[in-house]
Amino acid sequence: MPRDPLSAASPPPSAATPTGGEAGRSAAAPAPVEEVMTLRIALDQDLVGEVRTRFRYDPERPYEVLLTFHLGRADEADWVFSRELLRDGLRGLSGQGDVKLWPAYCPCHGSTLHLALESPYGSALLEVSKPRVKAWLDRTYRCVTEAEEEAALPTDAQLAALLQD
Repeated sequence: MPRDPLSAASPPPSAATPTGGEAGRSAAAPAPVEEVMTLRIALDQDLVGEVRTRFRYDPERPYEVLLTFHLGRADEADWVFSRELLRDGLRGLSGQGDVKLWPAYCPCHGSTLHLALESPYGSALLEVSKPRVKAWLDRTYRCVTEAEEEAALPTDAQLAALLQD
């Protein structure tokens, strides 16, 4: 039987965006916060499909969330963006460029969160239960608060050194 790439036993996917700010981390860091949700995806004007998606937050990378879209037997696509973008998208239009989020109320599906993704390979419009995303995001903030996230940001000196390299 093939391995389910979204099962809890799967090894954690690697994120595409480095974040730094590791100073001051304790040896017993909290475990990542993960949940698999089914998102609806617009396939064309009259056709809607579903895609299983793992939402993952790693306290060692406090500024970002990782969404892994399971696209088929072995195909996955990872999208990394800021936790703040997701938080703001629950309240209003958030983001620009490749990732945009906004809340909506759909009579058919209740309170939803829309997620628009764009890449050189195409675009996708998805929707997911806003209450489920909010509950998952609240769990991430219990793991690492906003204040702790801000304290982990790189200093101006660290950023300057990075830019000199």
